[in-house]
Amino acid sequence: MKSSSLLFFIFLSLNSCNQASKPVIANEKKPVTQFIDTSDMTNNFYDNTETYPLPVKELFIDGEIANPGKVDFTDLPVHSVIIKETLLDSASGDRFVGAYRYDGYSLFDILDKRILKKANSSEFKPIIDLYVEIENEKGEKVVFSWGEIYYPNNLHKILIASGVSRIVPSKTKELWPLPVESKIVAASDLVTERNITSSVKITVKSYPHSFTVKQGMSPMYSSRIDVFTSYKQVGQIETLPVNINNATYNTIFYGRGKGIHSTTPFKGVLLKDLLLKNYPGNGENLKSGIICIEGKDGYRSAFSYSEIFNRNDQQEFMMVKTGNQEDGGLFRIFATSDFFSDRAIKSVSEIHLDIIK
Repeated sequence: MKSSSLLFFIFLSLNSCNQASKPVIANEKKPVTQFIDTSDMTNNFYDNTETYPLPVKELFIDGEIANPGKVDFTDLPVHSVIIKETLLDSASGDRFVGAYRYDGYSLFDILDKRILKKANSSEFKPIIDLYVEIENEKGEKVVFSWGEIYYPNNLHKILIASGVSRIVPSKTKELWPLPVESKIVAASDLVTERNITSSVKITVKSYPHSFTVKQGMSPMYSSRIDVFTSYKQVGQIETLPVNINNATYNTIFYGRGKGIHSTTPFKGVLLKDLLLKNYPGNGENLKSGIICIEGKDGYRSAFSYSEIFNRNDQQEFMMVKTGNQEDGGLFRIFATSDFFSDRAIKSVSEIHLDIIK
């Protein structure tokens, strides 16, 4: 008993000493009360500094759902993500802002009990052509695909942040500037342009373009892919360029409906390398670009521009070329980031990019 008391006293003393030696920062917000491991007594690198509250605005959900209304945060679990925030800077390249742990409420949980009411369900019932548009009080908008929220191997990576903690370098002790507003945090983004502050509205939408659906088409084959931006054709793909590196991904190919399909590796090229000449990286595309990939039979899926072109986790999207006249060819999409295979589009015939205004 005496030994335990002594260890506890030593821990408190060390903690107090570390707190006292902290640099004083002007206008520092009051931290949230919690355990702070300033003495590195645990192996967790992400609990070594104070967590500061970020006031969350009232948030409303609308769009293609049967039960729109205000979000009740009181019963939602709190998740944590770690990110290195970086913004575009045309003058000097990407501009690093700071490294942080954010705590908050995931879009997965926020949207979980909203009953979908797709506007185009009579034409296309699958939910993979849905996306969400998030708007803040300044009128800024960013988009996330439904698949990006509900299909990835790693869930709960998009948060409405309610708290922030710095991840401080152990040698330089550099203190990154603290955010002062709640924000969207997209933890899988390399450049964090989608992390807009003070979100007030989420709108659920299905991709607005109409495509002819031919269920059960067999054999199915498309010899080329037409590439569009806002309905205007900007390119065409008939073969894979020889100057693009090939990649191989091992996978357990598993569908939400039919379960296991195969364990055969996929070989192809990264979709972002193939499309970058048509869909250049810029702030507008990163924030509000939504891409729809359509197969010859009208099966399609929505993807955000950022989830294809702007990842920090190397879980890329792949374009696979089959044999000539092979059923399901000539081009197929493989989403390495997804748990389910539902967004693997066969016989790709069209790719569209739209900017949400």
